[in-house]
Amino acid sequence: MTDYRKTVNLLDTPFPMRGDLAKRESQWLKSWYEQKRYQKLRQISKGRPKFILHDGPPYANGDIHIGHAVNKILKDIILRSKTLAGFDAPYVPGWDCHGLPIEVMVEKLHGRDMPKAKFRELCRSYAAEQIARQKKDFIRLGVLGDWEHPYLTMDYKTEADTVRTLGEIYKAGYLYRGAKPVQFCLDCGSSLAEAEVEYKDKVSSAIDVAYPFKDTAALAAAFGLDKIEGEAYGVIWTTTPWTLPASQAVSAGAEIVYQLIDTPKGRLVLAKDLAQSALERYGFSDGLKVLAETTGEKLENLHLSHPFLERDIPLLNGEHVTTEAGTGLVHTAPAHGLEDYFVCIKYGIELINPVNAQGRYIADTPRLAGMTVWEANPLVIDWLAENGRLLANGKIEHSYAHCWRHKTPLIYRATGQWFIGMDKNGADGKTLRNKALQAVDDTEFFPAWGRARLQAMIEGRPDWVVSRQRFWGTPMTFFAHKETGELHPDSAALLEKIAQRIEEKGIEAWFALDKSELLDAEDCEHYDKLPDTMDVWFDSGSTHYSVLKQREELAWPADLYLEGSDQHRGWFQSSMLTGCATLGRAPYKQLLTHGFVVDQDGRKMSKSLGNVVAPQEVYNEFGADILRLWTATTDYSGELAISKEILKRVTESYRRLRNTLRFLLANLSDFHPIEDAVPQADMVEIDRYALVMARRLQEKLAGDYYPRYAFHFAVQDIVAFCSEDLGAFYLDILKDRLYTTPAGSHARRSAQTALYHITRSLVLLVSPILCFTAEEAWDIIGGGEEDSVLFHTWHDFPQMPSESEAALSRKWQAVREVRNAVTAAIEPLRSDKSLGSSLQAEVVITAPAELAAALSALDGELRFALLVSKAEVKEGAELSVEVKVSGGEKCERCWHYTADVGTMAGHETVCARCAENVEGRAESRHYV
Repeated sequence: MTDYRKTVNLLDTPFPMRGDLAKRESQWLKSWYEQKRYQKLRQISKGRPKFILHDGPPYANGDIHIGHAVNKILKDIILRSKTLAGFDAPYVPGWDCHGLPIEVMVEKLHGRDMPKAKFRELCRSYAAEQIARQKKDFIRLGVLGDWEHPYLTMDYKTEADTVRTLGEIYKAGYLYRGAKPVQFCLDCGSSLAEAEVEYKDKVSSAIDVAYPFKDTAALAAAFGLDKIEGEAYGVIWTTTPWTLPASQAVSAGAEIVYQLIDTPKGRLVLAKDLAQSALERYGFSDGLKVLAETTGEKLENLHLSHPFLERDIPLLNGEHVTTEAGTGLVHTAPAHGLEDYFVCIKYGIELINPVNAQGRYIADTPRLAGMTVWEANPLVIDWLAENGRLLANGKIEHSYAHCWRHKTPLIYRATGQWFIGMDKNGADGKTLRNKALQAVDDTEFFPAWGRARLQAMIEGRPDWVVSRQRFWGTPMTFFAHKETGELHPDSAALLEKIAQRIEEKGIEAWFALDKSELLDAEDCEHYDKLPDTMDVWFDSGSTHYSVLKQREELAWPADLYLEGSDQHRGWFQSSMLTGCATLGRAPYKQLLTHGFVVDQDGRKMSKSLGNVVAPQEVYNEFGADILRLWTATTDYSGELAISKEILKRVTESYRRLRNTLRFLLANLSDFHPIEDAVPQADMVEIDRYALVMARRLQEKLAGDYYPRYAFHFAVQDIVAFCSEDLGAFYLDILKDRLYTTPAGSHARRSAQTALYHITRSLVLLVSPILCFTAEEAWDIIGGGEEDSVLFHTWHDFPQMPSESEAALSRKWQAVREVRNAVTAAIEPLRSDKSLGSSLQAEVVITAPAELAAALSALDGELRFALLVSKAEVKEGAELSVEVKVSGGEKCERCWHYTADVGTMAGHETVCARCAENVEGRAESRHYV
């Protein structure tokens, strides 16, 4: 008796069913880095067109979180896909190293009572430690890059080039010094950039204050009255009582209608649209008399008195005044509000700033000297009440600016700072705002809504405050005149000399510099070194110059910047502004943004909620490829939801992909493409159709999804291809031919030729996402131990004439539809146990003439496509299927039911087809 189990081609593969990724990935990484695969890839890619993705530097403080992982994985997927597309796509990772968070951590660890040079040395050391920790995790995620030579904003050369960038902006005419009010954190002791400000709700005192008009006759004229009896007041509403000592004007809207209302507390001027709600706050009932109406334009240049100080208060017209809330008259303190500042500049009013850098009132402030602004709030309210100027006092919960580090409320405070002017004409006569808006127009956005968001931010952004009062930061290496504050006339030349010193010794070269080393005796008498450091957003924002323009393997401008959606107000802007100011355009061609990671219920990650998913936990439990697959599967243009349950579902998708690869690799284990491949023209027809399906998948991903960074669509199509086109159709049909025909037969080699092309294409298609799994598979199907999926471009499929391909696709799509109809017709018989396997069925298919002809053309091989033991075709008006249970016997070897089982001598339990295959007379297949 023959053991027919040994006659079928059931092969194995070293590609295991279980990936065991969490354990094996780190071993693969070690091997790949020992082989210097990144460096070899650079050599292989030399001479190709470049694709440059410039890395937005994460901050060197603390372990990476899931948002960092998403960001780096997306970048890696893009660069791997660009490499496959035939680009030289290097990746130089970077880190942002200066700034307050590191200062705070060093203070906690070492205190601050030490020389500043020692403090900066500890900051540099701390940043280096954090970088080493983060780098290890990024590498563990499979992110390929020049990790041995990253860029750091604290590298001496980078610090020097950051200084040079500032010098170029100075030469371009956009840098100036001013005392404009800026967002100021009392805990930081420094001004903040826009990107360092976050908004959350705060409860504040909301008060209505009466400012007496000095000349009631002039007021009467403005309202068209002959005279006004008694006192008259303009009423303001504010949620910052502490700013009243700096009140220098009251602003009205020129086109807003104001009423003069007779009340028990005097004649009050209120905006018509807000009068009723204001009077209710003051406790007045209906029936108060409106004496007259006028517009704010008529009130311009009237004068009031300060509610508790000896100060004249002019009444101005300001475009910022609205009737959304309050009284329609706005108390105006140019030291504590940007709009207040601009309207006072327009009227030639010099600002008064009674608050110092510690948030305390200066010594000559009556009753409040030495107090913090927060301590002053109740005292100011009491002072107003004593003077009879407080009309209402309540509480309001409103959105208020907070420091993103300390989570404490900010104040607007006028302080001497250095600015990059948005509307200041540069040396070329163009404003930076106009250049930046043109840069927005010239940039491609993914997703497209990013354009409107960045444009709105550029249109509305104030001048950029680039100076900071910190120790650990790139210094503003200028000499300023002691009296006038003007920069030294030779600043450009001096700055380059300083940059050369910093390039050699780091920023300490500036801090340790004695000015006499660069200035003559007369200049030393009149000029001092600026004590300020630069905003860290300037550091990272100028890396397009300090990195892209300096490193040979990179290029300027970058093709792509990719960061979280919050960077529209951060790195995207700072990079655009430094690029436009120095080189006339944005340093990127495309901007891609991704959303934030939330839990499965849409909540932000929070330790207090216990919903934090750390990337380290994910790759230790599931493997980095699962985290990469989750990232690619999720539509990153919105929020990305993650949880253990979501990751388990992703793991199931991964297993289906892995099992498909395992089947393909197992059935190629005895196939040698050079020796065994069948020319396309000689292949079995369904194999040629399978190549068409695989090639079209590759064309869609390589030509559409990957270039437009639509990775979730790519994953969807890959999974669908594996489960539907392969698993449920082609491979399901192919098993019979793979297993039962002789190993070296044309029928089997044709199938393996198709599988070879499909497998190589599929491994390449998944390799940007599943980088570990793809390399594991490539080790089996690739070119040897030193080969890598990285070293290849998209698979080159054999081509067929387009007309032939179109006809083939139409034919087999029709067969698939018939196959679905046959499966549906068989299912009731399987449900009622009339038959078991579909191979026990015989079918009669009635079909319209054209379809019937196509089915009949498959000759006796139609049954293999339908997975039945017998198939007959008839011509009729509509498609229908008749099913009956086969009367034949089951073949022990192929499991088909036929009448010829046992008809071949010596093979009593198998069909004639199997007997011939076993004896070496391979069956002939042309279609299926």
